Amino acid sequence: MAWFLLFLAGLLEVAWAIGLKFTEGFTRPVPSVLTGIAMAASFWLLAQALKTLPVGTAYAVWTGSGATGTAILGILLFAESTAWPRLFSILLIVLGIIGLRFTSPA
Repeated sequence: MAWFLLFLAGLLEVAWAIGLKFTEGFTRPVPSVLTGIAMAASFWLLAQALKTLPVGTAYAVWTGSGATGTAILGILLFAESTAWPRLFSILLIVLGIIGLRFTSPA
């Protein structure tokens, strides 16, 4: 269950990171409120996962999954670079997440 909560926390991290782009510096009320809700929910889910998972593993997976998802959505939504070194770097993050998942005691 902790890994599922961590997965959801990572998805919400992607949501709030992308949401920040749409807040335009927190000058747009609706995107700002939705981004704040996603932030709070992501932190709460991370805290719940930390009841069971090691903090180093959970935090690394949370930030790594958020970074990966945000980078991929940046490519899809904002036409960010798809240069092979960038894509390879994203792959390395994914491999790190997988490695942490399968070497974690919880």
